[in-house]
Amino acid sequence: MGSNESSWVPAFTCVYETFAKLKLKFKKIQVSVDGGGATGTSTGGKMISKKYKLKFLSSGLLYRYASYLLIKYKPKNKIKYLKKEFSKLNQNKLDKINLHSLEISKESATIAKINKVRNILKNFQKKFAKKNKKCCIEGRDISTKILPNSDVKFYFKCNLDIAAYRRFKELKKKYNKIKIKDVKKALRIRNNHDLKRKNSPLRKHIDAIEIDTGKLNKQAMLKKMSKHIDETIKKKYGY
Repeated sequence: MGSNESSWVPAFTCVYETFAKLKLKFKKIQVSVDGGGATGTSTGGKMISKKYKLKFLSSGLLYRYASYLLIKYKPKNKIKYLKKEFSKLNQNKLDKINLHSLEISKESATIAKINKVRNILKNFQKKFAKKNKKCCIEGRDISTKILPNSDVKFYFKCNLDIAAYRRFKELKKKYNKIKIKDVKKALRIRNNHDLKRKNSPLRKHIDAIEIDTGKLNKQAMLKKMSKHIDETIKKKYGY
């Protein structure tokens, strides 16, 4: 490489880094990610949140946390109890509790059909979105009910066998005796509940970008999501 060529490499790097920093200075962008169980909504949401400095919230974890509370403390008045607990919830607490047992998964599918429970968690999510103008929320009804005006909407789908194997590998680290057939059954039941419930069923928003995550690794998933987010930022802010 000649001296002239080598001289513009640092300059190009500097311009690229400046451009990358500019992209993180946008005032508002909200991303919604919907999909069935183990389709990768949480993984994808976390990756883009880290890349674009967004506040991240998993609605799935909220339902799992509610299930955990009900299983552990068995309150007489479930709705009143959950309303109180979620009014003071610090979401950082969710990462410190094991919320991925099959028992919790089954309970989550059950309480997700209860309108009063959904309203409690819906209010929590809407307050989160109102407080954080740069955020990403993942779940089942984020694009259709929680963030219908989100700037970028994603809808993840994945073959059930692949999704079950992913969840199985995740659970196997904590539960040695777990069987993949039980994981697959639990996922099928949960997905059916989500698709068929009357209140806020799992649906693809008309503006959502559909991504089949069954054929993608994490890097490919991030690349696909980033492409659409970058396009939105450029259209909205000019860079």
